[in-house]
Order: sequence, then structure tokens, then C-alpha cells
Amino acid sequence: MSGLPAGAARKAVLLDKDGTLIEDVPYNVDPALIRLLPGVGEALRALHAAGYTLVVITNQSGVARGLFPEAALEGVEARLRELLAAEGVPLAGFLACPHHPEGTVAPYAQECECRKPQPGLLRRAARELGLDLSASWMVGDILNDVEAGGRAGCRTVLLDTGGETEWVPGPYRTPDVTARGWPEVAAVILQAQEEGRTDALRTP
Repeated sequence: MSGLPAGAARKAVLLDKDGTLIEDVPYNVDPALIRLLPGVGEALRALHAAGYTLVVITNQSGVARGLFPEAALEGVEARLRELLAAEGVPLAGFLACPHHPEGTVAPYAQECECRKPQPGLLRRAARELGLDLSASWMVGDILNDVEAGGRAGCRTVLLDTGGETEWVPGPYRTPDVTARGWPEVAAVILQAQEEGRTDALRTP
């Protein structure tokens, strides 16, 4: 927590993985197939420079479905960290939910609090990394990401790249911002931060 008072919570940008940070290759755990989406590096560099902690929050039901072991996610995380490091972007955390209620692998075939749209992984990230969720953003390409962020108390960005196809409405499923690409994601978060600073300066 460099530059923060002892015990101070950090603001974060919490990031869905597939279809948000990287190309969506269903149930992929082959590091060779992991590719960052356009604009990710530049946008995350700007957000990190503005003081945001960057954390991946991802559903990985392929574990519950028996498509790959949970240990395979270690290679995915390592490759994602490598790609982001090459862009000058440090990743503070990588949290994955391996569960699905319709899974075929008994230990993972369950309802849970960590599978988005539930907020469990975001709250775990806050505990483990000292995050202030009320000062943080959740960015994802589907409304389940938006709902998870809203339930956790974050502001939310829907990165509308075609991942959402059902558009089921409900509480917490209206994003604060809808963006078409990563330059816009970074711009709206940084603008909101700047406006917040300005408001703070005007407060008696």
C-alpha cells in the first residue's frame, strides 16, 4: 500500500477476464491462446498510474463441468500476468470461482457466493487486498458482471463488446456506464475520479 496511510483501503478496478481483458475462447486454459483485447494495456496503465489496484474476478465453470482441473488456472493466471507485465501493468490479484450448480464434478457442483452475479469474490478481494469497494469499479462484458459489482457496492462499467446476448433486467443490472472499448472505459473512470476530487475541494 505504498503512499497510503497505514491501514488505508485502496480503490480498485475489478476486471472480468474472458471477453473483457482477453479474447473469449470458451473454456480455454491453453496459455498460447490467450490474447489481450485491443486497448487493454494502455487503459490499464493509465488506471494503475491513477492509483487503482487491478484485480481479475472470473467465473471458471469449466472446473465444475470437468473440462479442466482447477490447477490449470495457474497457467492461465501466469500467462495473463506475463502479457500485462509486458504492457507495464501489474496485477494485484486473480480470483476465480470454479463452481457451477449444474456441474459434474461433485466438489464443485454447488450454489456458491463467489460465482458472479454473486459478489463473493469481490468481497474476498476486498478482505485480502485491503480494497475500498465503494471507491472501486467493476468492469465486465455481461450484466452478471455488472450485478456482482453493484451488489458489492462498486460502480460498474459494461464493456459492450457483444458478450451480453440476453439482456435480462433486474436489480443491480443497470451499469453506471456502458463503453464500447477500453479507451472509453479508462476515460470514464478517470473523469469520475477527477470530478470527485473537484467536488471534495468544493466541500466546506
